[in-house]
Amino acid sequence: MTLYFLRHADAAWDAASDFVRPLTPKGIAQAEKMASFCDKHGLVPSPIWHSPYLRAAQTAKILHARFPSSRIAEKPWLGCGMSPASLCDQINASGELSENSSLFLVGHEPDFSQSIEALLGIQGGGVNIRKASLTSLELSFPVMPGTACLDFSLPVKFVGIS
Repeated sequence: MTLYFLRHADAAWDAASDFVRPLTPKGIAQAEKMASFCDKHGLVPSPIWHSPYLRAAQTAKILHARFPSSRIAEKPWLGCGMSPASLCDQINASGELSENSSLFLVGHEPDFSQSIEALLGIQGGGVNIRKASLTSLELSFPVMPGTACLDFSLPVKFVGIS
C-alpha cells in the first residue's frame, strides 16, 4: 500500500485554543498547491483521513475538493499526540484498506516524523516534516514498524505547478 503523510498547512496562532486554529491565507495557498501537485502527478487519495484539529481538517478538505470521489473521514486518533504504534494498529484494524490502497493522512508534528521514522526503522530522529509537506511510503499490508520504503518527501516550497 502507499501511505502518504500530508502535514497540515500554515495555521494562525491567535485562536481560542490549539484545536480551532484555522489555516492562514498562506496555508490555504499551500494546501491548494499540494492538491494541484497530487492531481498533476496522479497521486489519487483513497481514502483521506484527517485529524479533528481545524487546520488539519481544512487541509484535508482542500485536497478532497480536488478529488471529490475519494472518501474523507475524521479520525480522532490522528489528533496531536498520535503514537507510531497507534497509527499501525488503526490502519490495520480499519477494514477498508488493502495492498492497493493509497491512504492520505493529514495531521501533525512531531507525530508524523516519529511515525515515519518508526515505519522506516530509523532510530534516534532525523526526520522533520514541514508544514504542507507530502511524504510517501510504500508498505506491505498489514502495516508494521521497520517495513516501509521511502518513495519521497517533498516540502511544499519545492512543488512547482506549471
